[in-house]
Amino acid sequence: MTTQKTRTIYTISLFFSDILLTAVAFILAYQLRVLIPWPDPLTNIAPLLRYSRLMLVHIFSVLAVLFFSGQYYIPRAVSRIDQLYRIISGVTLGTLVAVALTSILFKNDPVIMDFPRGMILYDGVLAIFLLMTGRGMQTMVRNALRKRGLGTDRLLVVGTNDTARIILQRILWSPQLGYDLVGVIAEDGETAVKEILGIPVLGIPEDLPSLIEAHQIAEVLIAMPERGHRETIRVISYCERGRVSVKVFPDIFQFVTSEATIDDLGGLPLLSVRDFALRGYLLIFKRLMDLFGAAFGLIFLSPLMLLVAIAIKIESPGPAFFIQERMGLDGKPFLMIKFRSMRKDAEKDGPGWTKDNDPRQTRLGTLLRKVEIDELPNLINVFLGEMSLVGPRPEQAHYVEQFRRNVPHYMDRHKEKGGMTGWAQVNGLRGDTSIAERTKYDLWYSENWSMLLDIKIILRTIWQIFERKNKSTTPVI
Repeated sequence: MTTQKTRTIYTISLFFSDILLTAVAFILAYQLRVLIPWPDPLTNIAPLLRYSRLMLVHIFSVLAVLFFSGQYYIPRAVSRIDQLYRIISGVTLGTLVAVALTSILFKNDPVIMDFPRGMILYDGVLAIFLLMTGRGMQTMVRNALRKRGLGTDRLLVVGTNDTARIILQRILWSPQLGYDLVGVIAEDGETAVKEILGIPVLGIPEDLPSLIEAHQIAEVLIAMPERGHRETIRVISYCERGRVSVKVFPDIFQFVTSEATIDDLGGLPLLSVRDFALRGYLLIFKRLMDLFGAAFGLIFLSPLMLLVAIAIKIESPGPAFFIQERMGLDGKPFLMIKFRSMRKDAEKDGPGWTKDNDPRQTRLGTLLRKVEIDELPNLINVFLGEMSLVGPRPEQAHYVEQFRRNVPHYMDRHKEKGGMTGWAQVNGLRGDTSIAERTKYDLWYSENWSMLLDIKIILRTIWQIFERKNKSTTPVI
């Protein structure tokens, strides 16, 4: 079965699943309104069958809103939080549209016009829950089939640089994306490379037409952001002979990460390509979120933190906490607090970059770092205003001096407070990973900040801890 047919089946099944689940939500809402005397006891209610036309209008309205908002286009991967937000928006708007249509279409039907208004609330909540459950089950089935090679696209990656390696590793980590990674195309001058991360190098860009046909490639991903537009266009031209999708990792990410906007200078138009979203009164909302989040975390997690501190003292000599100077907002130093995960004398020869299976770690420290409990005392820094719940991870001063000389725009990340977690971290870039790539993710976060994005990052961080699939300690390059 071709990938296109598989996607069509997924879309059709999702559509009919939504019809069924929206109808179930309406029926359950009717039953709940009969059983629960809220907001007021019912004195007279018609049989469910009399509201069948109202149910059809509601189903049509919700599905129409979901359709026109693109909810039946199935991406390779979708954030559960983004999906929940879109379902809430779609169901809410669809319910309002249904109420408006009801008042127009059935104004002469006293039974329908007098339907219990409490059903609207019950129906909305149940529809959101059931539609999210249905989509979750569909995603599980789709991912399971993709892991078995069903409904996958055969892929070639063009590039042998650091960016290409990060993309390759992400694809290898994520079989649910639906890619069958066939091979890598070497950049000019890199023909001596035979394989990358176990993926064979099949040739150079000039070989693309024959490779696409021989391997029945469905998609080519070009990952050469540093080579420039001319080289990218040349590679694209080699893909034009076959029916193949072409995607390009954007080089524009290096100097602009948000949508361009039109500004004004006394009547003269200006194109704004960089703007930091987190400023002005928005800082107040972020600080309030940090303050309440840190206070809640310190209170709720204090028993666990006490037990961890005692365990550290029992296992090895030395303090329970590790305090180290880090660079924060505007490059100002502060003392970051963590649970000690290494031996007391771990930095006797100077600070060093923590790596996977670091011999300086204690046995308990290895476990703490794996489940990220060692960073819980950062909540103290957040409460004091030295850090944020979400933001770029703060680094030591001597590393900052190195990175600022070698990584473009590195110091821009210090326009925000350092965070316990961040956009780079939830995308697998933590520990011994590419600083240049981390910086790009940090800058994207700074320019696209929102309260919803912070909540999304926090929930994804918690999910990754419990899912125990965080591969951040595995080197990318």
